[in-house]
Amino acid sequence: MTHPLFTKHEDTLQKALAAVETRGYWSPFVEMPSPKVYGETANTEGEAAFKAHLNATFELDQPSTGETVGAEASPFGFPLGIRYPKSDPDALIAAATTAQRDWLAAGPQAWVGVSLEILARLNRASFEIGYSVMHTTGQAFMMAFQAGGPHAQDRALEAVVYAWDQLRRIPAESHWEKPQGKNPPLAMHKRYTIVPRGTGLVLGCCTFPTWNGYPGLFADLATGNTVIIKPHPGAILPLAVTVRIARDVLREAGFDPNVVTLLATEPNDGAIVQSLALRPEIKLIDFTGSTQNGTWLERNAHQAQVYTEKAGVNQIVIDSTDDIKAVARNIAFSLALYSGQMCTAPQNIYVPRGGIQTADGALTFDEVAQAIAGAVQKLVADPARAVELLGAIQNEGVIQRIDEAAKSGRVLVESQALEHPAFTGARVRTPLVLQLNASTDRAQFTKEWFGPVSFVIATDSTAQSLDLAGAIAAEHGALTLSVYSTDEAVLEQAHEASVRGGVALSINLTGSVFVNQSAAFSDFHGTGANPAANAALADAAFVANRFRVVQSRVHVEPKAAPAVAG
Repeated sequence: MTHPLFTKHEDTLQKALAAVETRGYWSPFVEMPSPKVYGETANTEGEAAFKAHLNATFELDQPSTGETVGAEASPFGFPLGIRYPKSDPDALIAAATTAQRDWLAAGPQAWVGVSLEILARLNRASFEIGYSVMHTTGQAFMMAFQAGGPHAQDRALEAVVYAWDQLRRIPAESHWEKPQGKNPPLAMHKRYTIVPRGTGLVLGCCTFPTWNGYPGLFADLATGNTVIIKPHPGAILPLAVTVRIARDVLREAGFDPNVVTLLATEPNDGAIVQSLALRPEIKLIDFTGSTQNGTWLERNAHQAQVYTEKAGVNQIVIDSTDDIKAVARNIAFSLALYSGQMCTAPQNIYVPRGGIQTADGALTFDEVAQAIAGAVQKLVADPARAVELLGAIQNEGVIQRIDEAAKSGRVLVESQALEHPAFTGARVRTPLVLQLNASTDRAQFTKEWFGPVSFVIATDSTAQSLDLAGAIAAEHGALTLSVYSTDEAVLEQAHEASVRGGVALSINLTGSVFVNQSAAFSDFHGTGANPAANAALADAAFVANRFRVVQSRVHVEPKAAPAVAG
């Protein structure tokens, strides 16, 4: 029997299936905070809902010790004061195991229908989630609303639709007959049962807790698994709101809400995470974060299928251009957006030391470097406007990294602290841009400097630039590669470098599309082909290993041949 929630959202599901096949633009979730779409009072109510969480206990009716945890502080300069139920991992695993029984029996249409209903309700809560993302990650509100709300929901839906695309290929039953010549055929009736792997563990990050957390969460749910969500201690609230909504939907649909639970922790929770990640009941792990922690999971959590997104060195190659000002503006925006705290933000910018060709003639290396530096300075010259692009620095470690990087090369643009007009205690820093040499500074630019740190690197030639880009992506990982050239042969070489490095390539971005951006239903985020990520968001491989198929078969009599008219 078709589940009512599946029927309710089937039109969206069919459109999403078409979107991932054509890979054109499509989204069911409006990315702008429009009153016409979300309601005239949605923004006010969402901000009020966020503020109601401050200096209070976040209520969740899940297994807990009776104690509370929580030490989040807004990067905009104030403590959130939110306390969350403290849960024992053993109790959450036991609750998930119990909840799994009825959840498994419900079958794929129920899993997908419930997932889609959760997403619909998350969309209605986009303002509450947006303010929660803003004040845990430091994103300016517009980015927090878009990336934390509709764009994260897009990526979640993408995971659901890929899951359904795989699940629908497996029939519930079949009749099998093998001809035996003159003898009656062999006949079997076969039954196929989708069996989820078990309990998934979603480990949230501190910069994009929903955008990076939702794909794994919804891939697990849509394939019938239960999920324990363990947010980063600095960004619990967005995922706590998500868990609350998911549990409400599960309960209303007649399921044990412990299909989804929250494990909130205090800072320095590494021992808890490692212990939980190795539990035999944990069969799936989704992680976004540092290379050190991601690699540890890959090497040690052998009982689980592990999906990781780790550090990477994103790169830009400048060979030639018709419009250096447009190139510099586009690059400057990419460097400044969310203060470079995006996994797709560029870091290394390669320019031949002999300069480049433009429509207005040759430019020296120094002229290209100064064009980029000048564009960055112009972009952040007005603090009141700049803070809406830069946001705030998520943690002090990024500040320390900026200061350390400033000693590693010739400074083209100093990183400045800006005062936020609305939040006096906000950590706001402008991008740091340095000049390096490809032949002498390799140790500096082959590691990720997470945050607003970038290098303009002098190379011997465009060929060396492309060789570096491909090799560094392959060895150290990368999510993005960008190239600027008016030469078709160079663009083909750039494509070959991107294939060698297993990294997505963007070509001649000079307008309002930036290398940082990744569009659901069209762009594959990550490839799984270099160390920055061992999976793509999303494709069939991201979902197909989250379930198994168990079959049973019984011998039956062959179906009678149809009578032939005389």
